[in-house]
Amino acid sequence: MKLEIPKIAGFVWDQGGRWLKLRRGQYKTVCNNFTMSGPGVGFEYPPQEVSWVRRDVLLFANTVGCTADELHFLYELHPNFAVFPTYPIILPFKTNNQDVIDFYAAQKAVQIPNVPSFDARRVVDGQRKLVLHKPLPTSSAGKKFEVRTKVLGVYDKGRPGSVVETQTDLVEVGSGDVYASVITSSFYVAQGNWGGPKGPATENFPPPKNKKADATFEHQTNAESALLYRLNGDYNPLHATPEPGKKMGFPGAIMHGLYSWNSTAHGLLQVLGGSDPANIKEYQARFASPVMPGDKLVTDLWRTAEVKDGWEEIRFQTKVEGGKVVLSNGRALLKVVETPKSKL
Repeated sequence: MKLEIPKIAGFVWDQGGRWLKLRRGQYKTVCNNFTMSGPGVGFEYPPQEVSWVRRDVLLFANTVGCTADELHFLYELHPNFAVFPTYPIILPFKTNNQDVIDFYAAQKAVQIPNVPSFDARRVVDGQRKLVLHKPLPTSSAGKKFEVRTKVLGVYDKGRPGSVVETQTDLVEVGSGDVYASVITSSFYVAQGNWGGPKGPATENFPPPKNKKADATFEHQTNAESALLYRLNGDYNPLHATPEPGKKMGFPGAIMHGLYSWNSTAHGLLQVLGGSDPANIKEYQARFASPVMPGDKLVTDLWRTAEVKDGWEEIRFQTKVEGGKVVLSNGRALLKVVETPKSKL
């Protein structure tokens, strides 16, 4: 997927289909047809080579909740063996490593210009959006893949902290094909008040008002869930040992936000998409509150009947059983092949 927009010096293409003149010293980029400005915007990180083998794919599927009736995600000799579709989300963490890495050192590698140096020991996920363009092969062998990341915005939220928003494209170098795009919002706790922009209002996708959920499903975590999930390549100590969490005001180690995010994606695809990886195109959610090891996740989903080219918009919300919302702003584009039914 390539989007070619002609360049005119001193101007930028606006979401409304207009050329806007830039002021001196203003940074702008285009993502999802939006123009953005501010410190750090448009900065590109050095490309990172990424790779994976079938064992990585199997591990990921096991850690996000795939079940024995979905052997095409769990058994490499299955005739329809496939990568669970949200796997690209882990590759910026894993890169091409087959061993554990120093998470903090990896986060410090590159400084975004014109913004403070943020402490990676106090960062939590804000929101993720995944757009799938092509299915991944079950191994990267024989091809060279890179993740290419650019900054979309750095926002000063005052005393609570700062948000860094990026776009990461998974690219096959030989062809230039983009396999997946990820929009990430990372929240750096208590690292605000540096005079930066507050940022734009976020687009919201709330559950439909006064409508009962079309289906509900549950996912049970345990004390070891995060310790297993981290072996995919996300080695943030916040999810393994209690000390970092306590310094951030949590009771101890917390679940990866992306654990909840991925396990909920699995539930949606299983309940609505027949566990077919071809039946999901987009998926996003906001991380509303932390999940503790041992919590049970309960997801409500709503069909909107808004269908375009066979893709229906689905809204969802995930809570800890009897407690807070942990994933809000949930939205997915799915090809619905199953009649929604609760899986309790």
